[in-house]
Amino acid sequence: MHQSNPDRPPTLGADLRTLRKARGLTLSEMAEQLDRSVGWLSQVERDLSDPSITDLRHIAAALGVPVSMLFGQPTAPAHEAGHVVRQGARRRIGSGAAGLIEELLSPDLTDDFEMVHCTFEPHSRIGETVTRPTQEVGYLLSGKLDLEIGNDTFTIHPGDSFRIREEPFAWINPYDEPAVAIWAIAPPVY
Repeated sequence: MHQSNPDRPPTLGADLRTLRKARGLTLSEMAEQLDRSVGWLSQVERDLSDPSITDLRHIAAALGVPVSMLFGQPTAPAHEAGHVVRQGARRRIGSGAAGLIEELLSPDLTDDFEMVHCTFEPHSRIGETVTRPTQEVGYLLSGKLDLEIGNDTFTIHPGDSFRIREEPFAWINPYDEPAVAIWAIAPPVY
C-alpha cells in the first residue's frame, strides 16, 4: 500500500531511476546490490513503495550520493512542483567535504541535464582529479576559481564560462573569498 511520506520529495522514484540509469545499472543489478527484489526496486522507482531509512542509506551508497539528498527536501506548492525551485528550497547535494557546497537548481533529476549552484569555500580544493562521462558547462557568478582541465590550468573570473567534456578536471579556490558558479551537467550525476 502506498503511503505518502511528507519528508521525502515526490520525485524520489524518478530521481532514483535517473541516477541508476546514469550509472549504467539495470534494475536487476541495482536490486542485487541492495539485496532486494527487482519488484521492490521498481515500486520504489515508481513511488509506489516507500523505502525505509536503512534502504535509503543503502540506495545512496550504491549510487554514490549523500543520503541527505534522498530525503528532507522542502516540498513546493502543488502549482510550482516540477517547475519552480525557490531559493530556500534547493536540495543540497554532494558531501560538502572538500569545501564545495552544491544545491540542485533543477526541480528534479528527470531531465537530460542538471543545473547546480556551487559555492567553493575560500582556500578549498577537490580531493582528487575527477573524470566523468559527462559534458559540463559552468558560469562563474562571483569570486575566482582555478580549474585544471586535462593538462591546462585556468583562472576563471566572474562572467567567465567553461566547458569540460569527459576530461579529467580539478578545482581549487586558493583565494580569500568564496567562488560561486552555476554548473550544468549532462547527463545528471547526482
